[in-house]
Amino acid sequence: MLIHGFHAVTARLKRGGEGVRELYVAGGRDDARVRELVKLAKQAGVRAIFVDAGRIDKLCPGRRHQGVVLSAQTALAAVDLDELLAGERKPRLLLLDGVTDPRNLGACLRVADAAGVRAVIAPKDHACPLTEVAVQTASGAAETVPYLMVTNLVRAMDQLKDAGLWLVGTADDAETSLYSVEIPQPVAWVLGAEGKGLRRLTRERCDMLVRIPMGGSVASLNVSVAAGVVLFETVRQHMSRERSARGAAG
Repeated sequence: MLIHGFHAVTARLKRGGEGVRELYVAGGRDDARVRELVKLAKQAGVRAIFVDAGRIDKLCPGRRHQGVVLSAQTALAAVDLDELLAGERKPRLLLLDGVTDPRNLGACLRVADAAGVRAVIAPKDHACPLTEVAVQTASGAAETVPYLMVTNLVRAMDQLKDAGLWLVGTADDAETSLYSVEIPQPVAWVLGAEGKGLRRLTRERCDMLVRIPMGGSVASLNVSVAAGVVLFETVRQHMSRERSARGAAG
């Protein structure tokens, strides 16, 4: 697997050198950003190799590599479901049902990282694996947010509910608006692919379904955009409740 661009390469090196082969850097660069990256690679035990810029172009044809490419065996393995649920404080999660486009997956990981999501969960079938395209689109978030692929998504949802998480799904035909419901905590959001939406069994396992109000002519949002809308409304509500609780306690 090749990881390119400063954000993605830096994020991978910060997690250590395990599984990393070499760092390739365009030989004409000697700025502070490159020096810092080479220093980080050395700390991780990864050899930095300065090569002709043309070789970088051949490694990542047509991509915005910024002159840095990291060769790794695979993306780092995600934690398992039991590890996610260990501890008293339950995590905020994002479940993706039927998202098969690697760019959508990468964008969802990036949104999840920004919104404080502990992990993204998807079924092994009907889902995109963590490909080079997904890693690059995630712009470093693939290294900070575990992507856990489970054998049976419905069974995983049952396990989350048993652990005390609320499952909230999105559906265009839901009666309740996102902005008229109190989003529970801890919560796992469940989103389906654009157009198809959630599969029947996945939908039935949700504790509640909400719709994102649409004021224009389009019927639905891209899944990564929808993830951003619901996750940051969750952040807003939870932060507001925490402030109110602190004020009442004081």
